[in-house]
Amino acid sequence: MPNKKDGCAPNWRTAWGFTWAGWFDNRHGEWWLLAQLGLITAHLLPPWPAPGAFGYAWPLPLALGGAVLFLVGLTLAAQAFLGLGASLTPLPDPIPGAPLVISGAYGRCRHPLYQAVLLCSLGVAMALGSLLHLGLLLGLAAVLGGKARREERALAAVHPSYLDYRRRTPAIIPHLPWLDWRVL
Repeated sequence: MPNKKDGCAPNWRTAWGFTWAGWFDNRHGEWWLLAQLGLITAHLLPPWPAPGAFGYAWPLPLALGGAVLFLVGLTLAAQAFLGLGASLTPLPDPIPGAPLVISGAYGRCRHPLYQAVLLCSLGVAMALGSLLHLGLLLGLAAVLGGKARREERALAAVHPSYLDYRRRTPAIIPHLPWLDWRVL
């Protein structure tokens, strides 16, 4: 869709609603995105306490299980990412006019990308046996739960069918109170 001002197609920043003002006043949920990206990036930190700090080695089956969970999380993220198509945005406010996606990965849960991020985070914490990374997982759960709630208020405002979808589909992780609310 060409931009009327200059005749060019809009870039990803404008299509997703990014503005300089938004970074200062959080108008489209930019602060939720910053918190999410900060916690994800912090997963690059080395494990703490260091493996073996308490006199025993981290069990290999747990480390391997964590690596498998991380790979499963990446696979689920790719499915959810591709399933969103034109509705994809990293901000909690939906793209104006974008269709509501409720099939594929979105038929399993309302926020499969957040589910995948949490699964990857759990995998890293398990693979490393790191209390720091366990704390990062808990922080991500808090941030993604809050971001999803904001996103759902906006989706319900623009898609009347969202309320029925919300009632019948788990939010992020089924049966976990902070990560699965069926009504707001």
